[in-house]
Order: sequence, then C-alpha cells, then structure tokens
Amino acid sequence: MQLSATAAARFAADLAALWPEDERDGPLGLAVSGGPDSLALMLLAAEVLPGRIAVASVDHGLRAEAAGEVALVGRIAAERGIPFTPLGIRLAPGNRMAEARNARYAALAHWAAEHRLGAIATAHHADDQAETLLMRLNRGSGLAGLAGVRGHSRIAQDQVLLLRPLLGWRKAELAALVEAAGVRAAQDPTNADPAFERTRMRAALAAADWLDPVGLTTSAAHLAEAWQALDWYAELDWHDMVLREDSDSGVPGFSYCANAPRIIGIETLARIIAALGGQVTRAEAGRAWDRLWAGDNASLGGVLAVPGVERVEKVGVMMRVWRFRPEPPRTGLN
Repeated sequence: MQLSATAAARFAADLAALWPEDERDGPLGLAVSGGPDSLALMLLAAEVLPGRIAVASVDHGLRAEAAGEVALVGRIAAERGIPFTPLGIRLAPGNRMAEARNARYAALAHWAAEHRLGAIATAHHADDQAETLLMRLNRGSGLAGLAGVRGHSRIAQDQVLLLRPLLGWRKAELAALVEAAGVRAAQDPTNADPAFERTRMRAALAAADWLDPVGLTTSAAHLAEAWQALDWYAELDWHDMVLREDSDSGVPGFSYCANAPRIIGIETLARIIAALGGQVTRAEAGRAWDRLWAGDNASLGGVLAVPGVERVEKVGVMMRVWRFRPEPPRTGLN
C-alpha cells in the first residue's frame, strides 16, 4: 500500500529543510530498529527517495529478541528492494545505555563510509524530543542540554551527517502510518519498563494532556538556535582572547583574557583544558570559572589555572588574565 501524497510531501519538505537537494552527495542511510517509528521513516523515505536509500539495523546484543527484529527489518527492506545491512556490536563495560548509543553511532558511521552514503537519518520524533527536554529540565541541565536532540548534526569524530527529519511528527501518527501500510512493527519491551527514566517520563507526559509535545519540540529548537549562537561566540572568544604561551621548559600553556559572559567562558575553559590534554565537564569548568573569577587558583583535568589582573596591550585596559599550565607531576613519599 502506498503512503498518502500528503504524508510523502510533508516528509520531503522536512528532509529538504535539513538536507537540501543540491547538498546531497550520496544515498540516505536509515537506522531502522523494527519499531513503528523507524519503520515509518523507512516507508516515507522509500516513497520520497526511491532507489536512493539504504537501511541498517543494529543488534546491540542486549536482548534475545533483537536478532529477530533485525531479521524483520531485513525482510521488509527486501520486499521493497532496499539495500539492507545488519550490524552487530559489542558493548564496552560501563553505562550500558550510553555505551550502546556510542557503539551504535560508531557502527552506523562505519557503514555510511563503507557504502558512500551522503547522510544517516534516525526516527527521533516530537514525543522523543519532549521527553528529552523534560528529563534534562528535571536534571538542571544547561543550555547545551536543553537544546535537546538536534535535527541536523554530525556523528562525533567520523563527521558523518546525521539527520532527524521526524522531529515535527507525533509518535501516534507514525504508528498509524505503518499500520495503514499493512506492516507489523516489532515492540521493544524495554519501552514499557519503568526502571528507565524515559519510560517514566513518557508516562508522566501522557498523563499531562495539557502539555503539547510539538510545542515542547519547538521550544527545544529555539534553545538549539540560542546554543548555536553562543557556540559561535565561544569560537570567537577562543580565537580572540586565548594566547598560546611556550615556556623555557618547553611545556606549553595558555593565557586567557577573561572578559566574556560566564556561559561563554565555560566553553573556552573546557577548550583550553582539552588543548592541554585534559577533559572536563561543563559543570566542572563552571566551578573552575567561579573560583578563578573570585581570584582563587583552580585545578581541573590535570591543568592548573592561576588568575591575575594585568594590562592587556591589544585593548589597552586592565583585564582579568588567567594562565593555564599542565599540573606538575605529584611525587609520593617513600
């Protein structure tokens, strides 16, 4: 059964807004789990981009049912003549949800490079975005977190274009689209497990019928735009206000003329620490900013930061100047 012309046109417009036709340099890869959301993505993309899509399905090795779900996706893809690749991954020790996500995107990026795909699309939708925003609000997340799931991003390091063209669609309408097409979707039992924060938030959101997931998604998009603007300013701060300094010992360091708002300075501090081989969270960088602003030394990510005030020749005024050097190795007592 073909999709309605209205649904196809809507999806085509959503995809073009994220991935204009003149910027497409290969087929669109689809990450499809076998659930109704991702199957709707496959049906829509097959209608809008016939012969120009490929599908991959990932088995994380966490559930016995996963192999059958991958096989289901393979059968549905084969029925429509869509190239299909099953992907199996092994998870590193640690936070299983975080490791599953990282391993999944790494496998998808490798698949995209191997098959010369122009981009990868996932089936995140408005309900997902609303849940993400509310969970992060509940945790006290900063602006970068509140921006939620981006419609257009890159898979870290691999620089593979990642698209989420269904952020304006409700979960129920995607499920209805799959049902109308006569396709039976898989159901992941973990989606109903209250042990997971997202499941609890989903239930709370469903009970609060006065909350509009599409409205929350729009708010997340506005926050993403604000974050993009701040990220641009942080890039300027890095180039204009940070100076590399080489010492006689050969150990590099940086000086930072700290004149930006705190939210910008936090990004600059994190970038300085990374340039010196360390890694910090935004929360840690924020605490370091507060110490330095108060005139106290700060130690983070293996880097010692020392505050001062001096005349900066390029602007001709007295400014806060903070200097960053790798911390000297600690010596233990025998």
